[in-house]
Amino acid sequence: MGSHMARNLAKAGLLDSVWNRSSGKAQGLAAELGCVAAATPVELAARVDVAVLCVSADQDVLEVVTALAPALRADAIVIDCSTVSARCARTAQAMLASRGARFLDCPVSGGVEGARDAALAIMCGGDSQAFAEAAPVLRAMGRTITHFGASGAGQAAKATNQIMCAGIIRGVAEAMAFARAQELPLESLVETLGKGAGSSWYFVNRAPNMIRGSFPAGFRVRLHAKDLGICRDMAAEFGVALPVVDAMLAEYAQLIAQGFGDEDISADFRLKSALFDRAATSRS
Repeated sequence: MGSHMARNLAKAGLLDSVWNRSSGKAQGLAAELGCVAAATPVELAARVDVAVLCVSADQDVLEVVTALAPALRADAIVIDCSTVSARCARTAQAMLASRGARFLDCPVSGGVEGARDAALAIMCGGDSQAFAEAAPVLRAMGRTITHFGASGAGQAAKATNQIMCAGIIRGVAEAMAFARAQELPLESLVETLGKGAGSSWYFVNRAPNMIRGSFPAGFRVRLHAKDLGICRDMAAEFGVALPVVDAMLAEYAQLIAQGFGDEDISADFRLKSALFDRAATSRS
């Protein structure tokens, strides 16, 4: 997703430089887009007024923010598009505030397609003035951009999205496994139900994976499992367990144990179709 986001920033004339922990990736993208491949976060920070960050986990965010901080200009803005905990966002904000820089937690939703098409939904938390100043950068990457409140609010909104996705993923996988067992023409089914009340972006765009039995990574199982772990922990702060989250985490644990952790989340269909396959075997 990050490379697509960088390409859209370049199209908008907003990309000065790129950095990646794998230097070859940064160099290749810089050559493609005609920008600088910074050798270190310090070099990148010294060049820009706004830095956009997209990594995998809390510790990754804090490590990169720590590396950027010493060289950031006064009033520079770090936009973090990672999905991490609200606590991590507030920690990063405090780290940068002590150096006169600003931090926006701006997790995104929309998958690889949304990143490619600059159509991401971006959920933002942080200072309202920084959000206003960052608007041109955010508009270059997304279509629906909302400021939800103080630091951490963007991550809380994204956690809400990930809980919703968990229910949709399970429901679509079960429905498609059921439809296959009923020997329905699945392509026609997706075309028809995609226009019905039970449809969703996920159904339209990921049910075809289930028909093909191929699950190329749009959003990896292990990454959504990481996100749902964050949701579980945030709910636990209220003394609440979320049944949908717990059930999805259990299914993801099965997929990861079976070696499918780097497949797309639509690989949950593997577990649901196996239920029908085992039932058919037991009857024969």
